[in-house]
Formats: sequence, structure tokens, C-alpha cells
Amino acid sequence: MELLDKIEEQAPLDNQRLLNYIAALRSALNSEAEDREEAQKLLAEYEEAYTKLTAPANRLGVFIDWLEQEGTQEKLALIALGDQEFVAQVDPKLPQEELETGVRVRVNDAYAVVGDLPPSESGGMIKVSEAFEDGRLRVGSDNPASEGRIVMRGEKLKGTRIDPGDEVRLDPSGRIALEHVQKQETRDYFLEQVPEIPWEKVGGQQEAIRLIRDTIEQPLLFPEIFRKFEKKPIKGILLYGPPGCGKTLIGKATAYNLTREYSQRTGKEVKEYFMAISGPKILNMWLGETERMVREIFKTAREKAKEGRLVFIFMDEAESILRTRSSGRWLNISNTVVPQFCAELDGLQSLENVVLMLTSNRPDYIDPAVLRPERIDRKVKVSRPDRQSSMQILDIYLHAGIPIDPDAVKRYDGEVDCARRELIEGVTDYIWRKSKETEFLKVYMRNGQSETLYFKDLASGALLKSIVDRAKDYAIKRAIADPKADVGVSLPDLIEAAKQEYRENEIFPQSDSQEDWLQLLDYPAENVASVKPIGTNRGEEIARKNVM
Repeated sequence: MELLDKIEEQAPLDNQRLLNYIAALRSALNSEAEDREEAQKLLAEYEEAYTKLTAPANRLGVFIDWLEQEGTQEKLALIALGDQEFVAQVDPKLPQEELETGVRVRVNDAYAVVGDLPPSESGGMIKVSEAFEDGRLRVGSDNPASEGRIVMRGEKLKGTRIDPGDEVRLDPSGRIALEHVQKQETRDYFLEQVPEIPWEKVGGQQEAIRLIRDTIEQPLLFPEIFRKFEKKPIKGILLYGPPGCGKTLIGKATAYNLTREYSQRTGKEVKEYFMAISGPKILNMWLGETERMVREIFKTAREKAKEGRLVFIFMDEAESILRTRSSGRWLNISNTVVPQFCAELDGLQSLENVVLMLTSNRPDYIDPAVLRPERIDRKVKVSRPDRQSSMQILDIYLHAGIPIDPDAVKRYDGEVDCARRELIEGVTDYIWRKSKETEFLKVYMRNGQSETLYFKDLASGALLKSIVDRAKDYAIKRAIADPKADVGVSLPDLIEAAKQEYRENEIFPQSDSQEDWLQLLDYPAENVASVKPIGTNRGEEIARKNVM
């Protein structure tokens, strides 16, 4: 009884289970002899519970690998506890097949493995800078000269392809990669799929399309003839011209159409890999990050080309990242990005199915080293549409599926195509008309002369599409107001849309940036003294007054 009193004093007050056992034992020992057997059973249960509750806690480690013991078939376990490694014994009752690289293990006071747990669900995420052939990974900085470390792959990652730039989740010890996360940056600044854009959907740029097909399509379709003449296919094309005239559309159409024609000629399905790069998106404030993205873009292009795909690198707004380098003492990102870009472009010379296309509104801002022959071999001017091209563009967006004004259809005895043609010709006539109503800008030359620019001089594919969309808005409002009425796009809708579109574009820069603005208008600016708007709300008299 004295023993029970002593145990009761040492027992934790909050351990109700132990106290219950002690109370039961006291009752049994004070009872008759026939209850002594029950007392012995309770005592055994108590001893078991007391042993478990007073045993020291197990440490948690990470299993790394098995080690063979010389002269015996017994295996030892290489485990990691925090920053230290141990060679430990393993409980024979524990199945060896359950111990895999990265599995957590329970370690007792003797540092023997007595149990296992599933891999940890938490851990730090870190970027992979290099994947070695033996499966190890170098993580940390991309720069080999800076700090980094080597980690092992967990069992689940031993057959997984991991590329530089991917991320892995490490176990709590930081020694083993347990989970793989593919890099996300590539999805942010380039897309892989191209919409179906046949050449027929690109209106008004026949000359640019012809040049592109001659320089890109023919070397792919007739490689034996080009080899006979020792003529290498070009690696780069620059599409330049005013904004909204179809440079991006031409790039996507090139990828789609060339892949289809190449597949037909070779007799096998060939897929394109279209990398639409936005120049401003890969500009990064952190030193070396933009250069890393440039390396990653070209590395991806080389890998996809080796897989047999036609790779198109389409870089929009190229002047934002490939700007002319400066010789000043201040840090300029172009001073490091342009050499990196040129070096990567030179590395594509051995590949026959990679094409680089740049677009720019201001090609004069791009570094000359990028535009030299054997890098960007062709410069294709994407001009503003003329009258005939404008009708083609309007025909694309005001297609046969768009509801047309019923009155116009009645005038042609139900011939919708004829009514649609009337609307297209009518709005084109209005835009191309030289009248007081379509005057837009007054350009004053340094020699005292002046020139008037009309609506037609500022037409673009994007503007024509916007005119059609705005005309649809007018028709939709009428349809909402009278749901039972037969409503369609009419010529007055298109003309009013054109007026409103040009009216909203009466936004002009200050005089010190007019030269740059005229370049965007595709207008020679060498002899221009000033530019004044002739908007419907301002009038030519206001423009003349401002000049004086």
C-alpha cells in the first residue's frame, strides 16, 4: 500500500487514467482473495500504461539510403536528423521495403530506427538551377559563381524530368526533393497554342504575306533545293509599321499556315510551338532575371525543335527589351540583355525549324547588332491599308453571319451579300472621302507649307474592326429597345461609328514628342514644324490660332 501511495504522489494530476488504475488496485487489494486475480490483471495494465506514458519521445529523422555492412547481410540505415547524418540500426520488425528515400522515420534514444511515417507535407520551395545526369539537383541561384547546394531526389521523383527553372519542395532537413512543380514563368510570358488563322483572315497585307512566305515557307517546303544552292534558311524577321495594322495577326497566321502546309508536304502531322513573347513582360527589376528569361526562351525553343516541332518565337514590342545600348556610366538593362539575346540567336544557326519574328512600332530604337544580317535577315514593312485593303478588312469583320439592316436587304431582293457589299463600300467611301468632315490633322512644314491628313491617312486594321464593333453596339441597342423588330447593322450605324472612332482618337502629344508620334502615324517627320488637330469640336480656325 505504501508503494501505491508513493506512485500516486508521483503520478501527474492530469493523468486521469493512471489515477483510475491506482484506485482500482486499492479496491482489489482490500477485497477478498478471490479478487486478487483481477488485481493482478489491473496491475499489469497499469504497468503497461505507465511504461508508455513515461517513455521518452522519439526523434523524427529522414531516411536517406541503405548501407551494406561488410561481411554480413545486415543493412544499416543512413538517416538525417536536422543538419547531421547518422548510420543507424533498424528494428528487424520494420519492413525494409517501407523505407524509401525521403520517408520520415522515428528514432529512439539509441538512434535506432523503430518506425516510419509518410513523407512530410511541408517544406521549403526552391528553384532548380541544374539537373545532373545521376539524378542529383543543384538548387538555389542560377549563377554558378554564387551559392547553391546539391540535393537528392525522393523516391517519387527519381524518374521525373526536372528542368532548370522548375521548383522542388524539400523535406524539413533540406536534403531531399520530395515534390516537383513545373516552372510558371513560361506560361506568364508566352503561349503555346495558336488559333486557327488562315491567310484569308489577314486582310490588306498581301505584299508582307508574300515576303514572309518566300523567306520562311519555301526553305521548309523545299529544303533539298536550298541545300543544292548552299542557301541557309533565315533565322529572323522584323515586322515593323504603325500600330494596329496586323503585325501580331500576321505572326500567328504564319505559325498556323506554315505548319499546315509543312504537314501536307511531309505527309505527317507536324505541330507548331508558338512562343508569343511580350517584351515588357520579361523586363525584370532584379539583376540577371531578364537575361535568365531570354536564355530560358531560347532553351525551350531548341528543345521543342529537337522534338520535331516547328518553333516560332514571336516577340512583340521588341524595342522595349532590345533597345539600343548606351555608352553612359549609368546601368542600362539593354547593355546586358542585347548581348545575351544576340548570343542565343547565334546559337540557333544549327537548327532548321526555328523562326524568330520581331515586331516593333519603332524599329529605329532597336539595337543595330540585333538587326544585322544573319540575325534578323529580313525587314518587312506592314503598311496602313489602302482603299481596297480596307474593304477586305471590313469584309472579314462584317461577315455573312452578322445581321444586316432589313431595308438594305430588301433593296436587293433578299440578296444579303449584295446588301453587305453596299454597307462595306458605303463606309469605305466615307472614310476615303476628302472633305471638310473627314479632315483630321493639319501638318505645318518648316518651309511654310502645310498639308492636311484625312481619315484615310490614319486608317488601320484595328480601327476598322473597332468601327464594325461600335456599329454592332448601335444595332444591339435598337434590338433591346424593340425585341420583336428585325434589326441589323446599317450604313448610318457604320458612318456614325467611324465619326465617333476618329473623334475619340483626337489625342495628341506635346510638341516635344510630336516627332515620335508622327513615326507611329507612319508619316515622315524630318521637315515638320508642328501638328494641329482638326476635330469636329475644335475646328481648323483653332488649329491655325494655336500655330500663331
